[in-house]
Amino acid sequence: MHRLDRQSWTLAVLLAALAGYIDALGFLELGGFFVSFMSGNSTRLAVGVATHAADALRAGTLIATFVGGVTMGTMARRRATPTYGKLVSLALLTLILCLAAIAQALGLRLSALYGMAFAMGVENTAFERDGEVSIGLTYMTGALVKLGQRLGAALMGGPRWEWVPYLLLWSGLSGGAIIGALVHPLWGMNSLWVAAALAGGLTFWRWRQRVAF
Repeated sequence: MHRLDRQSWTLAVLLAALAGYIDALGFLELGGFFVSFMSGNSTRLAVGVATHAADALRAGTLIATFVGGVTMGTMARRRATPTYGKLVSLALLTLILCLAAIAQALGLRLSALYGMAFAMGVENTAFERDGEVSIGLTYMTGALVKLGQRLGAALMGGPRWEWVPYLLLWSGLSGGAIIGALVHPLWGMNSLWVAAALAGGLTFWRWRQRVAF
């Protein structure tokens, strides 16, 4: 990530914050399941298989929905030119979040929640290089490992600041989750409109740039 420019860092951190915000809403609504953190849902699936079949079913459905979002995001991005690939991913993310917010307004709570998981799958296609995800936006284990690696290198005389982007990425997701947890008691799932607005703003920003990161 340290090889990307400042605009790319900014976009990645804001998308991580969006993921944290949405995951906090989903976690609170679903009572301990996730709409973006699929490692957690994988553990819930495994434990549920052994102890509670309904939990396993919910976790498995969320995982499958998330994978579906990644699949659609990948297909949409690859139909676009390299210059507009990221823009297509962001536009699709915005569309799905708007549809999830509309579903919530219509009283379709579960549809909204699964729409959030689908949107988070789409979001992970925003940063792609050579057909592979270059920055994970909804999970931080890899970022924390790289943070520790870069810190270790810096302490041994290597580049001094290459760890900073990974700290910012983690801070973005954590900060977004804090905000999501704070607004949920006030607005409930109507807080989804804030997420849709942020995604729309990032899409517009990307459109104005008109260049690939």
